[in-house]
Amino acid sequence: MNILFLCTGNSCRSIIAEALLKSVAPAGITVQSAGSKPAGYVHPRALSALQKAGISIDSFHSKSWDTLSSQPDIIITLCADAAGETCPAYLGTMAVRSHWGMPDPAKAQGGESAIEAAFDNTLAVLHKKINALVKLLEQQPRMKPELLQNALDAIDNQFK
Repeated sequence: MNILFLCTGNSCRSIIAEALLKSVAPAGITVQSAGSKPAGYVHPRALSALQKAGISIDSFHSKSWDTLSSQPDIIITLCADAAGETCPAYLGTMAVRSHWGMPDPAKAQGGESAIEAAFDNTLAVLHKKINALVKLLEQQPRMKPELLQNALDAIDNQFK
């Protein structure tokens, strides 16, 4: 099974989600992240938050969905609709899709501690969602697509 985390810039949220899931993914799960308009860099604060969580940051870079190594089975978008951000619609597959909308920590304002807190919060929320996803995939590795869709949406609703 191949899971894709998708955002417009692929510099913060989708990179954090990819790194978190790669660090705990069960055997047989591959993980990618991409963007419709990649920023061309990974935000330094996203890398710092991952390092503080003890996750290696060596292999992460901002990339386009045009360069994916394989077609995803699951696509999870992370853009925050409520913040006026338009999330891309990946059209290359019949994958199961879910939207885990989150504010972009790169747009956080305020002092140093407020900005760092935005990245830490993004990591914490994604950590909870990804742990729930891993548990789901371990307990029910061959869910029907419509049930998987509902379960992914429920994970998002549980950890907003």
